[in-house]
Amino acid sequence: MKKPYREHLKSSKDLETSYAAIRAGFVSLALEKNRRATPFVEQARALKAAAARAKAPMDLLGMKDIRPALLTAAGVSDKAANHLKEKDKEDAILGLIKNFLEPAGNEFVEELVFRFLLTRGDTLGGSLRNIGGFMAERKLTRSIISCLKLAGESYCWLHSKTGAWAAASRNDADVELSVKGLAWQAGRAERTLIYNLTVPLVGNNVDLCLFNCGHKDINKEVYRSPSAYVALGELKGGIDPSGADEHWKTARTSLDRIEKAFASRGAKPHTFFIGAAIEAKMAAEIWGLLKSGTLGNAANLTEDSQTASITRWLCSL
Repeated sequence: MKKPYREHLKSSKDLETSYAAIRAGFVSLALEKNRRATPFVEQARALKAAAARAKAPMDLLGMKDIRPALLTAAGVSDKAANHLKEKDKEDAILGLIKNFLEPAGNEFVEELVFRFLLTRGDTLGGSLRNIGGFMAERKLTRSIISCLKLAGESYCWLHSKTGAWAAASRNDADVELSVKGLAWQAGRAERTLIYNLTVPLVGNNVDLCLFNCGHKDINKEVYRSPSAYVALGELKGGIDPSGADEHWKTARTSLDRIEKAFASRGAKPHTFFIGAAIEAKMAAEIWGLLKSGTLGNAANLTEDSQTASITRWLCSL
């Protein structure tokens, strides 16, 4: 029987990420960063227009409509603001005015906007730490949805914020931005894919877990059942070659842990790896694991044909 990875891989060389793919990946990252930064830039523009009504820095204290922004400019994050009393917030804003805005003279509005963006930049930086992972999930989700639609199959998706399942609509553009899970029919069997799940049997987070049941039957008991798992996989979306080896080491450790945990309970679900940045040494190691049967499937996320092939495999399990 032909191994599933043979559908899209002829050798370890096919797994390696090309220079063109790395370049395109960095461009995509830059565009995504700019997209996420746009709301903060617009807030800064609105703040500048509102603050321009003040003739002196102290006048800002009476402007209740920009008080949250003043707190941000003072270096107080949204999370920290929820734990501060009104007196503490007032002191923080006064500190901003006395130490930074008044010394700026007539340029105090520009100084205010600058400091607002400084804090918002930290907030944005925190949200960007796993931007590669988010983009990888988005691409894989869209690939799975496309595969199901081509086969004429319907699907349901789990909203990452509300935690509610919803049936797919005809207009599902951008649904991949908010997905935490997908469910579909595989022949007569139901399948549910959950992202970023702490698997009780393993004791750690696993990027992708495919279950042999419908989304209505997914619960903590299912998570604890070795026989409920059809496949488990690691998805690494970072495109920077300098971090590729570290990402693979993390994924390899997770895959080894999965294999041992399930083997100790007499179960052997499929395991797979999907990565964006795959260097030659990594590719050779992954290829060896595929040939030995230790790893069930693998693909380079930057190669559309490989992504489509491993997606079809997942949907057919």
